[in-house]
Amino acid sequence: MPWNLEHTDTFGGEANYCWVNRTQVAATDKQIVRKAKAFAGFTGMRCAVDNYGDMLAIKPIGRHAPCQIVFAVWADPACPTT
Repeated sequence: MPWNLEHTDTFGGEANYCWVNRTQVAATDKQIVRKAKAFAGFTGMRCAVDNYGDMLAIKPIGRHAPCQIVFAVWADPACPTT
């Protein structure tokens, strides 16, 4: 399944989009969190994962966590983006 990943900064706990990195990966439901964390450099960090059905929000937690967030959005292969 293809997933669109967006890695961006946060301000006040909300996505800020002062900068953003985007990519698309192929992953199963079980692999997507691991691949999204690797894309953002969060490997080894504890993260809170909010599941909204076709979208995941992955936020690092803890005292020294960066003010960043990753969104993983399921990309429907029948609806290509341009």
